[in-house]
Amino acid sequence: MAARGERGVVRVLDKLEASVNSGQYYEAHQMYRTLYFRYLSQKKYADLLNLLYKGSTILLQRDQQGSGADLAILLIDVLTKSETKPCEEWIEKIAKLFEIMDSSIPERESYLTNAVKWSMDSNKKGHPLLHKKIAEVYWRESDFTSAHRHFLHSCDGSTYATMLIELHTSKGLKSEIDLFIAQAVLQFLCLRNIQMATETFNKYTGSHPTIKNEKGPPFLFPLLNFLWFLLRAIEQRHANQFKILRNWYAISIKRDPNYSVYLDNIGRIWFGIEVPPNNRNSTSVFGGLLKSIIGDADSSDEDGDFMGHSAAAPDLD
Repeated sequence: MAARGERGVVRVLDKLEASVNSGQYYEAHQMYRTLYFRYLSQKKYADLLNLLYKGSTILLQRDQQGSGADLAILLIDVLTKSETKPCEEWIEKIAKLFEIMDSSIPERESYLTNAVKWSMDSNKKGHPLLHKKIAEVYWRESDFTSAHRHFLHSCDGSTYATMLIELHTSKGLKSEIDLFIAQAVLQFLCLRNIQMATETFNKYTGSHPTIKNEKGPPFLFPLLNFLWFLLRAIEQRHANQFKILRNWYAISIKRDPNYSVYLDNIGRIWFGIEVPPNNRNSTSVFGGLLKSIIGDADSSDEDGDFMGHSAAAPDLD
């Protein structure tokens, strides 16, 4: 009986290959789904995963977007049901399918959502490597807002900073040079990720063609100096320095109303400083953070006028 079943699968695979070669993509898609149910019932997960990846790739490359995306979604389903742990091999394959999937089809977002959920093994935000690979796809598509959203959870501040440099030099004004990095650093700190905040800041200031020759700190832009001192204050858990910095650089901080919201949250997270109810920003701390993370706050839209004061360092003793 088993041998007969195997022969049946071979026949379906032969018909499947013939359908693909002759351009009968609807029939091919239906046969892929037939094999999906057969392999799934037999728990032949390895064979099924390879089949679905190959089939999705073929259909997507031949512009059968709906059918290819359907198989890609089934692939994530099998990864979940087979309890396959997130690994570089499958993350690379998932990102590849995402890249060749047309950005206009609604299935692409469903596919990505399911993929991130599958990758939530030890990280409730999803696997950092998956976020990095997806961010890079969005970057290549010039969808900087979506790339930003995924880079926040990628654990690759260096690559993210490189994107920010490209974004600023291609779309921003010179006077916005500090705004592009400020939002990123403050959001990382709100996400309790000082390593990413520091890595992104160092790469941005060390590689940006306008900043790298300054040999800072101190930098010509006060907001950059504020960020540098802020990172040092957090590393030292020096609450008094944090308070002094907010006062010293108040003018620069006011350039974007979201900064005060972020800093209230940073003060609470890193220094245990609670903001009195009557002094809180009208925008909810978490609501404001969420809006920025999902892309509603875009630093590239900031006013280009330079505001600030001397880049000299404040006395933090």
